[in-house]
Amino acid sequence: MKVLFFTKMVAAGNDFIVVDKLQQNQRRGLKDLALELCDRKSGVGADGLLVLESSKKADVTMRIFNSDGSEAEMCGNGARCAALYSSRFTVHGSQRKLKLATKAGIIESEVNRDNVRIKLTDPKGMKLDIPIRVNNRAIRVNFINTGVPHAVIFVEGLDKIDVAFLGREIRYHKRFAPAGTNADFVEVQSGNHIKVRTYERGVEDETLACGTGSVAAALIVASRWSLPAPRITGQAGLVVSKIDVVTKSGEILKVYFEKATGGFKNVWLEGRVRIVYKGAYYV
Repeated sequence: MKVLFFTKMVAAGNDFIVVDKLQQNQRRGLKDLALELCDRKSGVGADGLLVLESSKKADVTMRIFNSDGSEAEMCGNGARCAALYSSRFTVHGSQRKLKLATKAGIIESEVNRDNVRIKLTDPKGMKLDIPIRVNNRAIRVNFINTGVPHAVIFVEGLDKIDVAFLGREIRYHKRFAPAGTNADFVEVQSGNHIKVRTYERGVEDETLACGTGSVAAALIVASRWSLPAPRITGQAGLVVSKIDVVTKSGEILKVYFEKATGGFKNVWLEGRVRIVYKGAYYV
């Protein structure tokens, strides 16, 4: 029997198990490990497993495994957890700014106590008003890839939406095959304040928050409406827009971005991260 040391972390309701391969030798298959660890009855319980490894092009490599064992390209709230962990417990402990290597590209991060912000790779593939049929009903969805694919659907009465059922239908819809998509249901409170509920691919259920989904929702809102204040002045005097996203957990994530020709750039996601506990798992 071998002992695997881990850290449990939470960001806006998304919970993760962090395994630091930089400090311990773990040869177990990571897919199987994710399935075991993320099980909420026989394991630790989490939305995903974050594995930190050495990197030649960044400060650390972050690999993300969903609770179903599949490996994801990117996870916004997971990256924020990885940044806080790296700034506290690794050789990069004295650094407030870190770079994380992911399958989606290099993610920049800034840690200020328990507040962590990350700069995502530039979003791509945005398409608006895609007609599809779900449950024998014609609807229109919007698509954008913020590191992972997201379908964004505008609704009224968000609290009454059956996210698990409708999200699953959209996640596996032939329009998004073969990779599938995450599904974000959005209710606009005002131009700069939205509520989002997300069905996550890989978790295969609604989660309490989704970082890349919050970003996707905010950018689709920004692409469809002219945003009122607040707009803030960023580096070099550039005008940066900000949208507050209320997640299912009730926590608010902040999304900052600049509009660019045909899309967006300098996209940042900000919010609180908590270290819940450390433990040992017997493999």
